[in-house]
Amino acid sequence: MFRAVRCVLGSLVLGGALAPPAGAQVRGVVFDDANASGARDPGERGLAGVAVSNQADVVLSGTDGGFELAPASGIVFVSVPDGRRVVGRSWQRTGSGAAPLLFALAPMPRPAEFTFIHASDTHLAEPSLPRMRRLRALADSLRPAFVLITGDLVRDALRVPEPEAAGYYDLFVRETGAFPVPVHPVPGNHELFGIERHHSLVAETNPMYGRGMYRHYLGPDYYSFTHGGVHFVGLNTADHDDLWYYGHVDSLQMRWLERDLAVLPPGMPVVTFNHIPFASAVHDLDGFQEAGPAPTLIRIRGTSRYRHVVSNADSVIKAVGHRRLAIALGGHMHRRESLALPVDGGTIRFHQAAAVVGPAAAAGIATPSGITLYRVRDGVVDDGTFVPLS
Repeated sequence: MFRAVRCVLGSLVLGGALAPPAGAQVRGVVFDDANASGARDPGERGLAGVAVSNQADVVLSGTDGGFELAPASGIVFVSVPDGRRVVGRSWQRTGSGAAPLLFALAPMPRPAEFTFIHASDTHLAEPSLPRMRRLRALADSLRPAFVLITGDLVRDALRVPEPEAAGYYDLFVRETGAFPVPVHPVPGNHELFGIERHHSLVAETNPMYGRGMYRHYLGPDYYSFTHGGVHFVGLNTADHDDLWYYGHVDSLQMRWLERDLAVLPPGMPVVTFNHIPFASAVHDLDGFQEAGPAPTLIRIRGTSRYRHVVSNADSVIKAVGHRRLAIALGGHMHRRESLALPVDGGTIRFHQAAAVVGPAAAAGIATPSGITLYRVRDGVVDDGTFVPLS
């Protein structure tokens, strides 16, 4: 019998033998992979209290490490807790649901201090491979705990046929697999497969359409993990309406976010990372774009919204809680940017990374390509150090 703790709409329902959600088919175990073999060997115990999600519900593994979830998105992932590292992948496909899913978590020290890289907009294709490999070389020399890549990972999946888009994804998976440290990506607008149908000629019925291709290659398009006393939340802020993308966190993702945060210890700092940012001054420096391939405004169900910042950022920040939002990391603007907003109880910081793919310009001023290296000490995230990709 699987025992679990289930989080529903932000409230916890504690259980002995938990009644599964309606239509539940997916069962599994999170276990202590003491020898980091990836297989469950005799004597390796189940891990209790680990958050597992199907991108809708969030459950905590029970005393035996067991969990049970509805199939939902077709993907189940574990939110890797502090003091653990995943052996293999942190996500799995649900498939037919016959065999239990196994998630192997090996022990690792809880660091009081660590660094991580924030990179963005790799736009990977054969011509940009040298830039990606320069990023990999920096990861090798700087030795961060991990690398975050906030979207526009591939050159284009918006407006090209399936074989071309799939080739870019294959390339991204291959290149990031060679990194010396874990890479945590989230999707950008360029990962939305085929939605500009007048260019791509892709049917909406294609199983890879929209978010499908990202999930096929890279798993959950929003997820979380905890490291060094900080909870990192990767969000998908590249929503779309008919042919056009825009900055938005959809309602299903918002409900997942509330459930994910509900199981955290009170006061744990949160770092969000996503492609289209919550706030940006670059948006203003570039000036209002009436037309073109990416105009400033978009009409969604009769309402005008900004395309290039998250239109419901206020709801996301409220869900996280501004006092524990350590920093909000974004991309999309192709320029390094640091905004600080004093608020009651502290400061909210909105930082965007420059583009790995190359330099850009803001208000006619050239800005370099690069990444940002952040240092975290006792749960406090610094303002980062810009490192150019020259």
